This record gives sequence, structure tokens and C-alpha cells, in this order.
Amino acid sequence: MKASELKNLDVRELIDELNSLDFENVGGWPLPVKIGAAILVFGAILFLGYFLSIKDLNSRHGQLEREETSLLDSYEQKAFQAHNLDQYRQQLAEMEARFETLKSQLPRDTEVPGLLEDITHTGLGSGLEFETIALKDEVKKEFYAELPIDIQVVGDYHGFGSFVSGVAALPRIVTLHDFKITPVKDESSASGGLLDMAITAKTYRYAEGGDNSDGKNKGKKGGRS
Repeated sequence: MKASELKNLDVRELIDELNSLDFENVGGWPLPVKIGAAILVFGAILFLGYFLSIKDLNSRHGQLEREETSLLDSYEQKAFQAHNLDQYRQQLAEMEARFETLKSQLPRDTEVPGLLEDITHTGLGSGLEFETIALKDEVKKEFYAELPIDIQVVGDYHGFGSFVSGVAALPRIVTLHDFKITPVKDESSASGGLLDMAITAKTYRYAEGGDNSDGKNKGKKGGRS
């Protein structure tokens, strides 16, 4: 008998044995059949275990890897900030010192009359004649208040330039706005090319917490000499 015939015979015998198996008497199965059945059952368990458990575990593993990457990035940022903490503190101290310096240049309510006098002396020292210098109602902002000052003076261009430079050099913060220069119309006297300048100066007051004080009108009038 040839080997192929033996092989066909074994396959036929195996099929006949499988057909004759009694599923109610598994213990009576031949040993090769028991081994084959055990392998099939084990493979089915692995297959079902992958889809019911291992697949979920892989998904959870991927999620944990993403969380790990995010935590590592956050750790690197915080480590960088901690490494530069002293530098940040130094910069904060410098900013606070600069803020205090700027705040000290803002006049308090009690210093406003002195500021008006400084502006007046600056104008007189520049050869200008004051017609009006009057403090208007303050304008409240979010963190500070504007204190506008209406000024009207008479003089020449050279005096105006000297006055603007002098005001800019004052120790208090004062800004100048809304220049308006017109020739002096005074037929009763020789004006000599004098000009009339109207200008608004603004100083600023730091708005302390809970400061609800209203601005007060302060001013003084001066005629031409």
C-alpha cells in the first residue's frame, strides 16, 4: 500500500471517528480527538479573550501613554519655571520698584496746587503771560484718574517751546494736549507779533482701591501784565 493511500485511509478513519463521537460521553473520546478538541477550545478562549479584554487593555494602554506624554510636557514646563523662579522674582521686584517710582510722580490731591504753581513759574520763566490756568473736573479711568488743566498764555514761539520743555522736565508726570495758537488781536497796544496759545495739560492720579473721591475745580486767573 502506498503512502498516499495510507494517508487517505487515516483521514477517512478520522472522519468516521468524528462522526461517531458521542458529545454526551466526552470522556470516551480517543486521545487524539481529545487533544484536538482541547486545542480548539484553547484557541477559541484566546480569540474571545482578545476581543473582550486584551483589546480594551490596549486602548487603555494607549490612553495612559498619551496622559504620560502630557504629564511629561507639563513637568518640563514647571521644571523650567522653577529653575528660573529667582529670575522671575527679580524681574517682579524690578517691575514693582518701577511702578512705585512712576506712582510717586503722580500728584496727590494735596500736591495739585503746588503743581499748578510749578507750571505757572515755568511759563513765567519762559517769558509767557498767563491769561488762564484752571484745573477742571477729573476724569475717572480704570486704574487712574486724569486731572485736566486748561491753560491760555500769550507769548512768542520761542517762549512756547521753552514752556513745553520746562513742563516736560517737571518731576511730576504732565502731558500736553490740544495746542491751539492764534495771533493776538489787540489793537490798543503794539502786540509785536505776540501769539495766544490755548493748551490742555493733563496730570494723573493713581486710583487707590475704594477711592471714590470726586474731582474738584481748582484754578486761578491771571491777567496780562
